[in-house]
Amino acid sequence: MIEFLQERREGKGKAEGEDEDDLDDLEDEETSKQPLKTTFELNDTLYAEAELEDTDTVFLWLGANVMLSYKIPDAVALLRTKLESAETNLAGVIEDLEFLREQITVMEVNTARVYNWDVKRRRDIREQEAKEDSVVGKSAG
Repeated sequence: MIEFLQERREGKGKAEGEDEDDLDDLEDEETSKQPLKTTFELNDTLYAEAELEDTDTVFLWLGANVMLSYKIPDAVALLRTKLESAETNLAGVIEDLEFLREQITVMEVNTARVYNWDVKRRRDIREQEAKEDSVVGKSAG
């Protein structure tokens, strides 16, 4: 789990810089009227190249079989608000994970304490039984 979190943090760190570059590229391309060459994913291992005509709309997949057409500035604004919301949620999830790690540590310590208490209790019972057996053995002899 820790490795996954580290990989996710590293991946997120890499993606943050790319997001800013993508927005800059988008603004640069608004000024040029050349067709945009891009690669898009068809399947997990299958990609295709396409040449896109200049357009002022994009289609965003919202989920639940819903796709809507947005003007580019509106789409950028929507995606930025979604990104901010996702970053806020990520911060909350990371905080929750840290709390859970602390609670796991507390539970492990408490489990060890209960186990040690039980070992001591059993040892005391065995010693008490041994004393009783020795007292019974002396009085019988």
